[in-house]
Amino acid sequence: DPIEKKPLFHFLPGSNILSIGTAGCNLGCRYCQNSDLSRSRSIHDRSMELPPAAVPGLCEEHGADSVAFTYNDPSVFPEYAIDIARACREVGIATVAVTAGYLGPEARAELFEVIDAANIDLKAFSEDFYRKLSLASLAPVLETIEHCVEAKVWVELTTLVIPGHNDSDEELAAEARWIASTLGRDVPLHLTAFHPSFKMLDVPPTRPETLRRARRIALDEGLRYVYTGNVVDADGDTTRCHACGSVLIERSWFAVARNELAGTGKCPKCHASIPGLFDARSKRSSTGRRRGLL
Repeated sequence: DPIEKKPLFHFLPGSNILSIGTAGCNLGCRYCQNSDLSRSRSIHDRSMELPPAAVPGLCEEHGADSVAFTYNDPSVFPEYAIDIARACREVGIATVAVTAGYLGPEARAELFEVIDAANIDLKAFSEDFYRKLSLASLAPVLETIEHCVEAKVWVELTTLVIPGHNDSDEELAAEARWIASTLGRDVPLHLTAFHPSFKMLDVPPTRPETLRRARRIALDEGLRYVYTGNVVDADGDTTRCHACGSVLIERSWFAVARNELAGTGKCPKCHASIPGLFDARSKRSSTGRRRGLL
């Protein structure tokens, strides 16, 4: 996969990532966008045996610079994820957790001790939303996010914006305000479009203008890097310098068309440092799937 698919925009942009998942989930989201895996009962029919020690070789075979635990939540296979992460760390391969962050203190400490980056779903900024629509609670997720930032794991957040459920101006502003004040203004936030799925087929898809409004609210609350996803929005795909406004990374869906940060992590115009990881594994352009008509 292109790493932009996770989504991670400030961690080795333009590079390829090997995606590994199992089946099952520790949440019960009524709107799950990946229910064929998260609710699957046919894991043995759909899986292959992959020893942790074999993963680095698989990365080399497929030209991947990192490994993602994704598609379903690594919180349901933590021991396996940890063993893979340790095998990868021995040979300098980065690992990424794509997770809802719903873990207890001991589990999160063990998992993120060996993880380099994470995209964490902040599903809403409402305890009521988590309880009714995800069968979970907000507080452990916020604690996981704070833990990862404090542990120097690179963190990007994703909120799936669902019409009528977590898209009010007040809630979006409160979420962005918490991110800016608690985590810092440089934590990237991805605001993505909901599509009717699983047990919420009666809810309409998120309109592009809703995401643009949500992005403007987050920027107005002080966040520097706010992106939109699952919609056509060139501005919401683009990374700009927070200091001078120069375009630094242009994307088209999962493809990087232009990357001015590769190898340096600095704006070529004003030399401001951009938060993230942009070392030699970061590509100036990539061949990931480009955006077509939706």
